[in-house]
Amino acid sequence: MKCSLRAPAKINLSLDVLHKRPDNFHEVAMVMTQVDLADRVELTRSESSQIRLSVSAGLLPEDHRNLAIQAARLLQKRYDVTAGASIFIDKKIPVAAGLAGGSSDAAAVLKGLNELWELNIPLEKLAALGSEIGSDVSFCVHGGTALATGRGEVIEPIAAPPAAWVVLAKPPVGLSTGDIYKQMKPNPEKEPVSNKMVEAIESGDYKAMCRLLSNDLESVTLASYPEVRQIKDRMIESGVDAALMSGSGPTVFGLVEKESRVHRVYNALRGFCEDVHAVRLL
Repeated sequence: MKCSLRAPAKINLSLDVLHKRPDNFHEVAMVMTQVDLADRVELTRSESSQIRLSVSAGLLPEDHRNLAIQAARLLQKRYDVTAGASIFIDKKIPVAAGLAGGSSDAAAVLKGLNELWELNIPLEKLAALGSEIGSDVSFCVHGGTALATGRGEVIEPIAAPPAAWVVLAKPPVGLSTGDIYKQMKPNPEKEPVSNKMVEAIESGDYKAMCRLLSNDLESVTLASYPEVRQIKDRMIESGVDAALMSGSGPTVFGLVEKESRVHRVYNALRGFCEDVHAVRLL
């Protein structure tokens, strides 16, 4: 038995860091949505209990460090599954980019093995299981567009955003999400924007959505990595409607409503950065 699933990338339309929690995570409120850039996850059921992983991208680990392996083993252990699986991930999402590529792969593994192993676990339980692997996995299990709260694992699905193109550009820098959060000092006087972003999306107000783009982690990353600031500046100069860093970075995305402008933005960035994608909001 085999199955193949798409594992789409996500972007943050808003990211409010509210305060530090007793468990050392940060309380957040985020509006996340998926884009039409996806890894392909192929799963094959095995009657042995072994979990095997291979990945098309040479930079990624194929052992317990990979979230896809963690997802499969957690599901196997929690539900006393005697079967195993072979997992192949065809990577299209840039690695360590702030686009939840690893989390989306893990979510696809949970959903695919739920089917192959005939476990019939409800989506909410799969999402809760995913939250034990990483904060973004719950959202990726649900997919679509959602308001995420808590440390990112409490998911409230919302309407799809107004149609738009998304130009993604990842500068060649590596950073640690944990390090970015460690440097983050929440401002208690700053008004969170995520609820307003939800209102803009559900009313179909594209201009308001662009105006409200906000990421509390962006200033921290821009201060430490000037390459990210340069990408964002170049994106704005090229004519996007709005631009923002996704997650903890380093990927910056620009929203473009008119298709006629997409190629101009894409070409302007390709001359400045190799890892550029022009895709649609899902």
